[in-house]
Amino acid sequence: MKRVIGLAALAFAMASGNASAQQLNVKIGVLTDMSSLYADATGQGSVIAAKMAAADFMKDHPNVKAEVVVGDHQNKPDIGSQIANQWFDVDHVEMIVDVPNSGVALAISQVASQKNKVFIGSGPASSDLTGPKCNANTVHWTYDTWMLANGTGKAVVKTGGDTWFFLTSDYAFGHALERDTSAVVEKNGGKVLGKVRHPLNTNDFSSFLLQAQASKAKVIGLANAGGDTINSIKQGSEFGIGKGGQKFAGLLVFATDVNALGLTTAQGLSLTETWYWDLNDASRAWTKRWKKERGADDKWPAMNHAGVYAGTLHYLKAVVALKSAADGKAVVAEMKKLPTDDPLFGKGTIRADGRKLHPAYLFEVKAPSESKHPGDFYKLKATIPANDAFRPLEEGGCPLVKS
Repeated sequence: MKRVIGLAALAFAMASGNASAQQLNVKIGVLTDMSSLYADATGQGSVIAAKMAAADFMKDHPNVKAEVVVGDHQNKPDIGSQIANQWFDVDHVEMIVDVPNSGVALAISQVASQKNKVFIGSGPASSDLTGPKCNANTVHWTYDTWMLANGTGKAVVKTGGDTWFFLTSDYAFGHALERDTSAVVEKNGGKVLGKVRHPLNTNDFSSFLLQAQASKAKVIGLANAGGDTINSIKQGSEFGIGKGGQKFAGLLVFATDVNALGLTTAQGLSLTETWYWDLNDASRAWTKRWKKERGADDKWPAMNHAGVYAGTLHYLKAVVALKSAADGKAVVAEMKKLPTDDPLFGKGTIRADGRKLHPAYLFEVKAPSESKHPGDFYKLKATIPANDAFRPLEEGGCPLVKS
C-alpha cells in the first residue's frame, strides 16, 4: 500500500513539475504616442488592443501569462531608445509593439536587434524597416509607405491627378512617403512640381499651403499623418483647396482622422488602409469589444489598433510553439514559419524581410448623405491583393534576402 501511495505521489510530483515547466510568462511593451499627434490613431487604443490580444490568448492557453506594460516615446527616438533599453535590460520585456513615428521605430528596431528581442511595428510606416534597415528581430505588420504610395498615389494619378506638390512631415516617415509616392507618380506619367517640408506636430500650415497653391499642381500630396493631416485638411479647406482645381491626396489617413475631420470636410478623400472597422462581421464584432474597453462611444479603432492586436496574437503563438520567449531571433523566425490567421486580417504570411502580407483597400470617404450610421466613413473602391499591395521582396534591399 505504501508503495502504491509512493508511486502515486511521484507521478503527481512529475505531473506538477511538467505543468510548472510548461508555464510561460511573457511581458509585452506597448511603446506608443499617448499624448501627441498620433495618440488618437495609436495611444490608448493600442494599449487596449494589446490587452485584448493577451486576454484572448490566455483564455485558450491557461499556461501562458502575458503581461502588458506601456510607455510614451513622445515622438523622440532618444526617449524611445531609453525606454526600450530599460524594458529589455531591467524589466524583462520580451517584445515591443506599435511605435508610431518611423524615426523612433527605426531606433527601436536596432535596439531589439542588439538585445535579441522582438519588435512588431504596427504604428510606423517607413518601408525602410523591411528594406535596407531590416533585421531578423523586426516584423512590420500593418502598412508601409510603399503600399500607401502604390495604393492612393497610383489611383489618384490614373484618375487625372497627374501634377503633384508635396506637403511633407520633416522626418523619416514623411521623407519615405514622399520618396515612394514621387516614384509612383512619375512611373505612371505624372510630374512632381515641388515640395515643402514642415516640422512635426505643426499648428499653422498657412505658409506651406500658400506654396502648394502657388505651384498650380492638381494634387497636394499630404506626406504626413495624424494631427498634421487633420490640420492640413482643415486649414486647406479655409483656403478653398478642394473646391477648385486643386485637391488633397491624403497619403496616410486613418479612420480616427476622418472622425475628427467630419464627413463634411473629409468627403471625397481617397485613401488606402489595410483594415477598416466596418469591413466585415468579424471586424465589427471586435470593434464592439474594443469600444466597450475604450469607454468612449464616439471613438473608432484605426488599422494601427488592429495591427497591434493581430501582431500580438501571432507573437504569442510563436512563443508557445517554441515554449520560450528568450531568443528574439528564434521567435521571429517562428513567426515567419507559421501562417498568420486572426479575425481581423484573416490568413496571411510574414516574408523573409519581416513584411507581413495581407490585402489593402482603396477607399473613398463618403459624403454625409451617404453615411447610414455612426462610423460609416468609407465606400470601398478597390481591393488590392496581398501580393500586389506591398513592395516585391527582391526590390527592397533587405540584407536578409538572398539574391
